[in-house]
Amino acid sequence: MAAPAPILRMSGISKQFPGVQALDGVDFRLLPGEVHALMGENGAGKSTLIKVLTGVHGIDAGRIELDGAPVSFASPLHAQQAGISTVYQEVNLCANLSVAENIFIGREPRRLGRIRWKQMRRRAAELLARLDLRIDVSAPLSSYSLAIQQMVAIARAVDISARVLILDEPTSSLDAGEVSRLFAVMRRLKEQGIAILFVSHFLDQIYEISDRMTILRNGTLVGEYLTSELGQVELVGKMIGRELADLEKLEGKPPARVSGPLVEAEGLGRAKAIEPFTLTIRQGEVVGLAGLLGSGRTEIARLLFGADHATTGSLRIDGEPVTLRTPRAAMNRGVAFCSENRRTEGLVGDLTVRENIVLALQAKRGWHRPIPRRTQDELVAKYIAALNIRPGDPDQLVKNLSGGNQQKVLLARWLILEPRLLVLDEPTRGIDVGAKAEIQRLVAELSDGGMAVLFVSAELEEVLRLSHKVGVLRDRRLVAELPNDDGLTTGVLMETIASGGRA
Repeated sequence: MAAPAPILRMSGISKQFPGVQALDGVDFRLLPGEVHALMGENGAGKSTLIKVLTGVHGIDAGRIELDGAPVSFASPLHAQQAGISTVYQEVNLCANLSVAENIFIGREPRRLGRIRWKQMRRRAAELLARLDLRIDVSAPLSSYSLAIQQMVAIARAVDISARVLILDEPTSSLDAGEVSRLFAVMRRLKEQGIAILFVSHFLDQIYEISDRMTILRNGTLVGEYLTSELGQVELVGKMIGRELADLEKLEGKPPARVSGPLVEAEGLGRAKAIEPFTLTIRQGEVVGLAGLLGSGRTEIARLLFGADHATTGSLRIDGEPVTLRTPRAAMNRGVAFCSENRRTEGLVGDLTVRENIVLALQAKRGWHRPIPRRTQDELVAKYIAALNIRPGDPDQLVKNLSGGNQQKVLLARWLILEPRLLVLDEPTRGIDVGAKAEIQRLVAELSDGGMAVLFVSAELEEVLRLSHKVGVLRDRRLVAELPNDDGLTTGVLMETIASGGRA
């Protein structure tokens, strides 16, 4: 049977930003009733391709066709009106409005000019029920977790009668059950003939849900493939332009070069956030935190950086009792923190790479003692090279970088301070395998050099690969602390999480 005609076709798409050729003659096609994965490393051009399609950016060359007719969208709203809905990785909703208002904002059911609130709430509840999500739709969106907010964004996109649905890293904040529900919805939408463009860095998810995939590398097209005919190792090789073995992945537990205690938490906790826990982090030690979404991993990280205040327990650094009332106090003690929300709690998008990298150092010095420009240039050049930040232009606005390179800029900011404890909360979330391997290798090198690292990740294999010991959390409790010896496996970690640490 002949394949159906593409509902969307992009031909010879090129887009250039100052100093960067983001897309160079890229072709892409999307068929009705399919899930099509868009693959590539961070910086490969995936986000740019989506943004030129939906009218965020204009194109320098090429042609876009929808249902065989040429189109050019002036804005995302224009694309949405044509039947192309997008859900981005970073939730872009109004946290101060209710769930129902977020779903129907701009499309509220009205009568005689007045919003029909009961009808809107009923329709919102019915729509979320299709995603197997039953919550109070009259409550503010801010009262729900990031995962719930992501599902609300997806529900809104589904309700706009889209012919093309673009999901850009929609599962990055979802747990396994929520991913399964989302995939069930995606399969139903496929059956209705909706074309779905799916972007994810979780390879298992790509192979579970997608029918075909298009691979980009450095802004160029590598090829289009049936998912069933392209193995994972071959896929990774095409994405990074070299064999997977060339990444020299870290094998087994890291070398044990751990010395005396650096940070000692005794009964530390915060009401309604994390139950009291006891944890010691030694110099040169990588301590991993494993647990499901909402288990309390981030809450521990924030307490150790002074971003949140402990309501119980005590903390010692170098054997001396301390009270970290502010992040500034933690920085003065040699503690640095990379938040999982790099856009809202980390980077300043409208500042340059240089300005973002020196931000923490300047804050520590005080704004009355500006860092000389020559010193800035030397430091920034050093870390751009050390972390392989691309493009290597210190005057590039950080918001124009890919997610992986933004993460490296955030790491560079804290490494300049030469911290003694580096707290990394999901540092590899939503970035490609190449950038992920580079960050993992960096963590191992920092530990080998004597820096202590608290490493938070939803990927158990990653936690095992890097950690000397693993703290396991469940329901906001630290339920176990396990040495990373030969007997510790992902299976053991999952069993510990499931049992709550009970033998």
